[in-house]
Amino acid sequence: MKAVCVCFEVNLPLPVKWYWPREGYSSVEMDTYFDMEMASRNITRLGKDTSAINGALADSIGSGGKYAFDISGIFLEQCKWTPGILQSFSELIDLGAGLIASPYYHSVCPFFSDLQEFKTQVLMHVKSLGNIFGNRPVTFANPELLLEQKLMRHIREMGFECLISEGSHNLTGEAVPVHVYDHEVPVLLRHINLSEDIEKRFSDTQWPGFPLIARKFAAWMAGIQGDVITLYIKYNALQTHLHRGTEILGFLRELPLCLEQEGIGMLLPEEAVKEFRKMELPSLYSKNTARYGTHNLLGNHAQHLYLHELQSIGEKLGTDGSDEYHEKLRNIYRYLQQSDILLEINAEERRLGYERAVNDLSILSDLSRSILESGQ
Repeated sequence: MKAVCVCFEVNLPLPVKWYWPREGYSSVEMDTYFDMEMASRNITRLGKDTSAINGALADSIGSGGKYAFDISGIFLEQCKWTPGILQSFSELIDLGAGLIASPYYHSVCPFFSDLQEFKTQVLMHVKSLGNIFGNRPVTFANPELLLEQKLMRHIREMGFECLISEGSHNLTGEAVPVHVYDHEVPVLLRHINLSEDIEKRFSDTQWPGFPLIARKFAAWMAGIQGDVITLYIKYNALQTHLHRGTEILGFLRELPLCLEQEGIGMLLPEEAVKEFRKMELPSLYSKNTARYGTHNLLGNHAQHLYLHELQSIGEKLGTDGSDEYHEKLRNIYRYLQQSDILLEINAEERRLGYERAVNDLSILSDLSRSILESGQ
């Protein structure tokens, strides 16, 4: 039987402030650099929709559906403003939904030369998920579905059984990613088009595929030859579709039975890599990739400079020191590693990208100043 893995990325970036330091500078706190009021509003709005979305997913699981969630540490921390969100996800985990591990801060630390920060954040995320949901994830995905060769051995050594990455053309050529692929950790590659049919196009009335109903979507998958189709979808896209109508809820509820009628099962990623024979894909051993290409994260000089400055600050902070102020600086430093910050520096509107770069590099400069003044 052919199968599909449906995964959701649950992350809500902590918004960076437009930062202009005053003479003499101010104290270094989270709200010095981050708009905490906006973050609270964002998670509150999402909380109003989570009950409906997760209710539909619970009904879907009751009909045989299986889903895996990559719930970032940043998201988990923001849930302090709306505790009901965590309860809603806990109920899905109790019903059999899976968890996916990643760097805790949805961070670009996989790019760092020294991988200690990467390993620390992954273990932080695993521990946090275990404490909250009672499950240890065995599937791993980097932010932006990054595939970085130097990480593969470490991912295996940390006990993960599956890696999910982007099914980009530099890996697959003209082929469709519909297998489990062999590597140090078995790899599933996101089917970009089908994932974005749900994530981006579902409620677009101008899209030729509109309206997308579960029966139609299942038929599309049935027409694809292969073992397993991997969908990786941003959870907040469901919220966007819900604001345009409730059709997305019906789609989620009906999907398992429509897939079953087409002879397609739903599996968790770690189940899929055990179910199917692993296929060779030589490019997996030599190339890197990320969601829409690594150039989105490191495609211009400002992004490279930001990454360099992050690593420099990490060296200044070091690995020692456990006093309260040191830990506060480290926490801020890690929030400044969010992948969305690098993506904004590469904004399509070049002036906005430039302004973001100036702003964000000013923040790093101020944080570096604070570290030096503290004697760390």
